[in-house]
Amino acid sequence: MTEEIILLDHGSGGKVSHSMFSDMILPLFENPELSKQDDGATLDVDGTKLAFSTDSYVVDPIFFPGGNIGDLAVNGTINDISMCGAMPECISVGLILEEGLPIKEFKLILETMAAAAKKAGVKIVTGDTKVVPKGKADKIFINTSGIGIIPPNVNVSGSNAKPGDKIIISGTIADHGITVLSSREGLKFDSDIKTDSAPLNKMVQSIVQSDCDIHVLRDPTRGGLGTTLNEIASQSRVGMKIDEQSLPIRGPVQGICELLGFDPLYIANEGKLITFVPQKDAQKVLEIIQQDEFGKDAVMIGEVIEKDPGKVFLQTAIGGLRIIDMLSGEQLPRIC
Repeated sequence: MTEEIILLDHGSGGKVSHSMFSDMILPLFENPELSKQDDGATLDVDGTKLAFSTDSYVVDPIFFPGGNIGDLAVNGTINDISMCGAMPECISVGLILEEGLPIKEFKLILETMAAAAKKAGVKIVTGDTKVVPKGKADKIFINTSGIGIIPPNVNVSGSNAKPGDKIIISGTIADHGITVLSSREGLKFDSDIKTDSAPLNKMVQSIVQSDCDIHVLRDPTRGGLGTTLNEIASQSRVGMKIDEQSLPIRGPVQGICELLGFDPLYIANEGKLITFVPQKDAQKVLEIIQQDEFGKDAVMIGEVIEKDPGKVFLQTAIGGLRIIDMLSGEQLPRIC
């Protein structure tokens, strides 16, 4: 009998990752906050609602068009806090450095982290640094954790989607994953594809400060849009129908996916959000997002339906229905 071991699939954000969480992690650490399975924990501290989140970044390569592991880490945690409906206040930074990392590269990463935090209006307030022998890591790994304040009357969660909700995405999909893949494999394409990594806290602030009813906020990172929609369908016990012709995909990204046999629905994004809102508020929320510098390509892509709870369907361009399942296996390793 072959002994079971950890595989790359366990970090994909897809079926194997979810199985590991539900079968191994959750039973040992189960509590109401963790069981929600949102992007961060929501905590009540003396009447103040806080959001707390943590994430680790092991992307390969550490530099890629439009960014690097540093601003990716800062933006990623800012966004996870924001997806709880919170206003991020401060983050921590933990650095694991491999012996031999050029000081010049390390300094550039720190500079981009500082710039990303400043742009978002968030302070880096504490951290830790460790150095491991050469060959015991891959240049640099980063952990970031953060805390934010959730405004009164804001209640967003992956379990809040309701039949009739419209689904909005803030921009084009698959940009980040394809950018990292191209850089890692040294692929040369005649295009300006770059990461979409960006802080979304100001966009979220505009959304939650409107008088609109916001049910769900989520950033479709590992596992892509397809997996994220499945997570929410499962949490809320609802069905969904997505319109293929409405999906925003840049032409060069679509072309590379077709050339290499990838489905953009399962490619990672690092600067996009999806939100679920009642039909009465959908147009207003869409317009608010489109006014943000990172939401100019926002569109409605579908709606929540009452039947087929837990399932996501794609209305194809030729009129058929295709089931969009959760990512199975590791489509693109180490994209964040």
